[in-house]
Parts: sequence; structure tokens; C-alpha cells
Amino acid sequence: MSTNTFSRTEREQTRVATLNAGIIGLGFIGEVHARAIRANGHNLRAVSAANIDIARDGAQKVGAEFAVTTEAMMSDPEIDVIHICTPNIFHAELATLALQNGKHVICEKPLAISVADAQRLTELAHEKKLVATVPFIYRYYPTVRDARARLAASDFAPHLLHGYYLQDWLASDEVENWRIDPKLGGPSRAFGDIGVHWVDLIEFVTGQRITRLNAQLMRVFESRSDAPSVGTEDGATIIFETNTGAQGSLVLSQVSAGRKNKLWFSVEGHGYSYVFDQENPDSLWQGGVDVNSTFMRGSASEGASRFSILPAGHPQGYQDCFNAFIADTYSAISSGESDGLPRFADGLRAARLTAAVLESAKTQQWVEVR
Repeated sequence: MSTNTFSRTEREQTRVATLNAGIIGLGFIGEVHARAIRANGHNLRAVSAANIDIARDGAQKVGAEFAVTTEAMMSDPEIDVIHICTPNIFHAELATLALQNGKHVICEKPLAISVADAQRLTELAHEKKLVATVPFIYRYYPTVRDARARLAASDFAPHLLHGYYLQDWLASDEVENWRIDPKLGGPSRAFGDIGVHWVDLIEFVTGQRITRLNAQLMRVFESRSDAPSVGTEDGATIIFETNTGAQGSLVLSQVSAGRKNKLWFSVEGHGYSYVFDQENPDSLWQGGVDVNSTFMRGSASEGASRFSILPAGHPQGYQDCFNAFIADTYSAISSGESDGLPRFADGLRAARLTAAVLESAKTQQWVEVR
């Protein structure tokens, strides 16, 4: 049916379904958000940045209607949802302003650099009855959903959870980035930046919760380029226990040469293992005592099928996951529906885990996680 033959009711429904978005911050991740907004048929109304000149350049690059100040974005009655993609230290303040102005919020992790602020934001979103989410987008790989569905159908809970998340973008001391500075990135870098993704994923897939942990932080470079001292960790090694008695371990590094974005986990129970590799995400490996199997994305279980948008053999990746996350968030805004949608409560969970990791590394003891 052509657009000029829509009934009035259909036009009204179309207007309700199309939301207006604003993005604060236009680095790599801001552009990912912009592509996801468009891919889902929504309107990128405005962007803001550190100053209006940067915002104008960004608006032209991502095709936003307007470049505005943050204050103007917050007060714009046409904007339904605000995406916060700034350095970490600004997340809590901006999310608070957005919620107080009646905006739905998508806030990059960490939701806040303190547990207290993350708790306050979670309560504020609930009080305002607004949709507020955090992009733990690795949940949206079809093979991750497949692993989750298979584990839920198993008679035995896993007893061993282990893996790693390795990157190399900081493998040289000549590389500098705002995340290195605790005044902008917060007190934790490797765990706060990538470790929380791994932990969110393992808890989401298994349904278990880490209850206690013991962490060691690793700092390879004491200084970088123009930074005379580095105040956050380059990596970490963590062992943990879960609420079901399972044991686990996690190795993190942002200084591992050749590792671009190696998020890998293995979940092991009685007679089975499941392995997911984010750099090869279109297959899920299942280990058995007698036979090993590889499930291709196209053969995913029912819980994963709606996220498999291309035929098997046509790789889906990070941007596809982000698009699916934005689709779920915007659907929750319009209709309240969601399936595994990571909300501010999950951001609060990540803040509590980060605090526990830092405390354990400082005290060199096991720490209980709330």
C-alpha cells in the first residue's frame, strides 16, 4: 500500500511508532547509536557534543536534523528518547536530567561510576515510569540466545563458567584515550569497560549470579604518551563463585596484541559444554562426552530466531546486535514489550560488581557481591 492511501488511523499509528531521538556525544559509539536509530525507522532529531561546533560537524556526519546544546535537547518537547554516549563521568548527571525532563534514556555503560548514583538512577527511572536501558548488546547475538535457551531446557545447571575478554587497542604506551584518565573514565577501566560486558553475558545466559569474587588488577604501563601516570588497570584476573555453587574465572586485557575484541566464554555442566566466541559469532559450539556439535545461527532455537535476520552464511555482527537492542528499547517505549532487555537495574548490577572487583583488588581478599 502506498503512503498516500493510508487511512487517518494508520497515519496516526505510524506517527506514534516513529520516535524522535537525541544523541549526546558523537564518538565511535555515538555513530553506532545513530545507525541503529535509522535502521529501525526512527528519527534522529538532534545531537549535542562538547561544544556547538563539534555538534554541527557531528550532525552533518550522522544526518541529524539539528545541532543543539545539551540544555536545548533536554527541554525539546519533540524528543522522546535521549542516548547518552559521553565519557563515563557525565553519565549519571545527564541521565538524571533526561529522566527529570520526562525523556526515555539509553545510557552507555557504566551507568554511573558509583553504586550510589546507579542506585539513584534506577529508582528515578522506576519512579518516573520511563524506559531506561544500558547497551549490553552482546545479549543480542542469536547464538547467545540459543545458548541461553538450551541451558534453560537442561536438567543440570552448569558448574563451571570461564572465559576471557581481550583487546589490543591499548597495547602500546603511545596510545592515549580519555578512558585512561580516572577523572573522565572512572576508577576502573578494563573491568568497567569490558569486564562488565562479559559478566552481564554470563549471568544472562546461565541465569546464575556471581555472589563472591577475588580479583587481581594488572597495569602494564605506568605512563602513556602525554600522561605521566596511569591510574586505572590494563587488565584483570578474577575468580568467582555463583549462587548455585558454580565456580568460574575471567581474564581481561586491553593490552593483548592481536586480540581485537575477543569475548569468549565456556559454560560447562553435566555432560555438556557451550562455547561462544564473539569474533566468530555465527556458530555455537556444543561439547559432549561422545560427540561435539556446532550449531549454526540459522538453526537457532525458538528463543533466538527473531534475532537471526539473515540466512546462515551471511554473517551478522556487532551493529546487527545494536540494531536489535535499539529495536527492543523503542518497542518497550511504545508497547512495554521486551525480551531480555538490559535496563538500568542491569547497569546497577554492573556497578556493584565493579565496586566488588576494586575492593577485592585493594584488600587482596574475597569480597561478597550484593
